[in-house]
Amino acid sequence: MEIKRITLPPLASPGEVTTFYSFESGPARSMALSSMALLLAGRHNATVPVLMIDFDTAAPGLHQDAGRPAERPGLLEYFQACRDHLRLLGRGPATRDDAALARQVLDAVDWEPFVERVDQSRPLYLMRAGRFDDSYGERADQFDWDGLFDACPALFRCFGDYLAQRFAHVLVDAPSGRSAAVSICTTLLPRRLVAVFTPSQRSLDGLAGAVTRAIDYRCCHEDEQRPLLVYPLPAAVDSADLQRRQQWRRGDPQRALSGYQSVIEQLLRQWYGVARVSLDSYFDEIQLQQIHTVAAGDAFAPGAARDGDRFSLARTFSTLLDWMSGNYFPWQSHAEVCLCAAIGAARERLGRGSATALSLPLALDLHQLGVLYQGTGRVEEAIACFEESTSLRQRLLGDEHADTRASRALLAALLRQQGRLAEARLLQELLADDCVRLLGSDHPDTLAARAALAATLAEGGDFARALALHEQLIEASERVLGCGHMLTLERLAGQAQTLARHGEFSRARMVFERVLEGRERLLGGEHEDSLRCAQQLAALLLELGDLGNARKLQEGVAGARERHAGPDHPATMQARELLAEIMAAQSDLGGVRGMLELLAKSRERCLGADHPDTITSQTRLASTLSEQGDLDAARRLRQKLVEMREPARGTGEAPARESDPAPARHGYGGEARKLPDSGQPGGARRSGILDAADGSDGLAHKLAQLQELIDQRSEREARVLADSLRKSVLRRHVPPLLRLRGVALIKQVYQRNNDKDALLAFAQDEVSALQQALTDAVGGRPVSAR
Repeated sequence: MEIKRITLPPLASPGEVTTFYSFESGPARSMALSSMALLLAGRHNATVPVLMIDFDTAAPGLHQDAGRPAERPGLLEYFQACRDHLRLLGRGPATRDDAALARQVLDAVDWEPFVERVDQSRPLYLMRAGRFDDSYGERADQFDWDGLFDACPALFRCFGDYLAQRFAHVLVDAPSGRSAAVSICTTLLPRRLVAVFTPSQRSLDGLAGAVTRAIDYRCCHEDEQRPLLVYPLPAAVDSADLQRRQQWRRGDPQRALSGYQSVIEQLLRQWYGVARVSLDSYFDEIQLQQIHTVAAGDAFAPGAARDGDRFSLARTFSTLLDWMSGNYFPWQSHAEVCLCAAIGAARERLGRGSATALSLPLALDLHQLGVLYQGTGRVEEAIACFEESTSLRQRLLGDEHADTRASRALLAALLRQQGRLAEARLLQELLADDCVRLLGSDHPDTLAARAALAATLAEGGDFARALALHEQLIEASERVLGCGHMLTLERLAGQAQTLARHGEFSRARMVFERVLEGRERLLGGEHEDSLRCAQQLAALLLELGDLGNARKLQEGVAGARERHAGPDHPATMQARELLAEIMAAQSDLGGVRGMLELLAKSRERCLGADHPDTITSQTRLASTLSEQGDLDAARRLRQKLVEMREPARGTGEAPARESDPAPARHGYGGEARKLPDSGQPGGARRSGILDAADGSDGLAHKLAQLQELIDQRSEREARVLADSLRKSVLRRHVPPLLRLRGVALIKQVYQRNNDKDALLAFAQDEVSALQQALTDAVGGRPVSAR
């Protein structure tokens, strides 16, 4: 048979090699690969060359999906030719120059006869598993992949790079199970790995083992230290049975069943060294429902690529390509991925000298991305987006345009949150003046700008001016909008926060109660704004010593959070943290134990057993068990913590990269009692809810210095200062929220240093301080005697 040669010029930049792997369910894996190949080959006016490689020599199937005859040579014959050429060269044991040898072999063995075009409407090519003659089965079974690797370890890595010079996408269909060929496909060839799994523990365990071995190998071998992006792909999802589908994904805490999402999140934290991973957005979009095409592995019809309704496979695969095309991490939300792609495309067009009209959509996308980052706690990235968006809008629209003012307002709020009070204050003063001049003193935008300025003034310790401004805002809101309007209640809430910060607790309590009553009447008792206000009031009552009312209020908040957000949501955990603190003040060790048990389980499910916040919760739980007299349970829990700590001493956990999402901090109480719009403590009173420096060189000032060092990435200086503050932040006289802020900052420094020993030691110091507080709360007697 005459073999038509392929003429493909080298690409301007190398393509990507992606492996599709599943421990089981080969048909679903092959179908996913061929579907993605069709979509990729049809992009950019069908000018992007895509190559499929069928590495599953034991159960080949891609040639059947493509409808090609069986006599063409393929992968098996290609590597037989490479092996024969190595023998011709007389290659002995591998040397340090085996990359040059691999390139020599690949140059000598022409790949074109082993590749065929399978679609005349788009540049889609296939390297089949082999020539399916009478000897194929025997040849496939006897081929020594280990021997070929030993003869030239760099051959497979260079093979992938070699083909990526001609094809924009090289998609490898890996065998199932465990074998040398699986290791080649998952470890040596790809930059990206699509991990297909089905609803069974065996499938998940097999996938986890294969990917873990691949990443460990790359970390331990200098020549293979390349990034590997893993994209999990759940298949055979029963879309008709909602309860079963949710249980498979989310698990069932009542029956101690873990869902696949929590398992995959824990694996990603382990693989990438990232503190917090959420795949909510990813798995909301990426699931292959159980239909005949997936179950049987039938070919993906080309016309189906145009069928983009919400039930189509094309929709799922196209969405997965949103993540893969830009090499985004799966824990980045789909909204972030789309915005980042749009921003990158706009910048590329602007760089080519396109019309400056593109700058306005770019400014909008940057603004929206900043809002997204702000909502997920990635403050530094949000500030960068708002700064660029504001700059573009000022240049194109002017300072007085509404969009420019909106960007300036959000940027100032984030600067205040980061403790950059002088910058925030200057921006807000200019913005307030502009709003008064353009809109009038009673316009809602003017009132909002002046309210933000009042919060910044309070945080900087200028309470007299802040409280005077609050009075003006409340008077204007009541006059223009009415006493019961939502915006009026918002202004009252701001005044209450400033009063609490200033130490005027009785006045703050009255204002908070008025705000809570108004919000419950307008919005309902379990609305987000109502719950936030109730939690603020509970924290204030704890400061005032009204523990009964504080507990009643916070129990309602914690119950509502669990009903609406679930037991593992950060807001639920924060509510439980504050409730545990109130119970501790009441010397209710049984209640504290119950809260800490729930917190420890939630953090272990969400963050992993070895996360510092999980260890902190479990260490505090062990201390509470000891105080209750349950010494056996305390000993078992402490032994578990010791066993977890010992392996960690010898592991070099990969640090989170700057491009990774910033780890969310959920230390004990670090956010539970934080009032909205509160950041770094300021003021002059030692007993305020948001406490002040103890003199000019006091603790709050030093914490502000520590925050500045963290922001400047001065790792060494931040570590020295954090070590010096360890004892200071845990002293009895330190007000609660100042102590909690100090604890969060010190933990952040240790997390950036990847020093698990320091984190655990600091957690133990924190527990010891709590034990002393509990003992003092009952008059110096051991709490277990109560």
